[in-house]
Amino acid sequence: MANRHDLPLDDLQVLVAVCEAGGFRAAARRLGRAPSNVSETVSRLEARLGVPLLIRSTRSLGPTEAGRDLLARVAPLLAEVRSALHDVTGTDREVHGLLKLNVTGAVMVDILPPLIDRFLARHPAAKVELVVEDRLVDAIAEGCMGGIRYGEHLAQDMIAVPIGPRFQQLALAASPGYLAAHGVPLHPHEITAHHCIRMRFSSGALTAWEFERDGQALRLDPPGRLVIGVDAAAAAIDLARAGHGLICTFRNWLDPHLASGELTPVLAEWWPRFEGPQLYFPSRSMPAPLRAFVDLVAELRDGA
Repeated sequence: MANRHDLPLDDLQVLVAVCEAGGFRAAARRLGRAPSNVSETVSRLEARLGVPLLIRSTRSLGPTEAGRDLLARVAPLLAEVRSALHDVTGTDREVHGLLKLNVTGAVMVDILPPLIDRFLARHPAAKVELVVEDRLVDAIAEGCMGGIRYGEHLAQDMIAVPIGPRFQQLALAASPGYLAAHGVPLHPHEITAHHCIRMRFSSGALTAWEFERDGQALRLDPPGRLVIGVDAAAAAIDLARAGHGLICTFRNWLDPHLASGELTPVLAEWWPRFEGPQLYFPSRSMPAPLRAFVDLVAELRDGA
């Protein structure tokens, strides 16, 4: 009888494709096989292991607990095998494949787009997919190669590298017209008496209004006359420019409007500084597109 642990890598690859695609037919299209062949392969794998790996129903298909455990360990290894084979057999050293990252919307305004632009120009055979997600999620479990976040607690097997500015600031501003009509707050506690434009994460939480000066830190939760989702941050800034209240957000988002005079800095001596975003990914796996992107980030950082 065949050794139950002597399993063809191809069968495992089929299982990964089925779970990622969410069904036999979708996986078959991806793999260029007949759906019956894909189904038979998974059934053969389950028979050899002696445990069910998929829960099948008329409406859905998903991994069992044993299937999830197996996928969590096998999928990154298969990705590394594919990357290694490509590196060995590639003659032109051109980067192929998909760079898929789970990123917070905060980096999509002015930090990540220029990096992606340079990455695509340097690697014309590569593709990029950015999953913009402001909830704290397991990017790797969601099928991404890595993620970009601010100050997120990382698992021990993760590597994190700075991407973009090392430090950023939270800034408070309003239009000159609004301040002329409503007065300029002289202390953060006076903010609660003003019209405030707040932003809300997709999780439902409002973004923090934090202030810091001479070792004193304050965190305020002022009532919002306007509350706008973070995905529409540009609209929130436009409404501040139009005179509808105070806005507290990333300074780099406000800098162009501060420079033009459309917005006026408020309580600038209280603006806190914090670490910039980080790109994180598993230490055990580095597919070629991710490796190329990490190299680009390091190159730009060292040249800064």
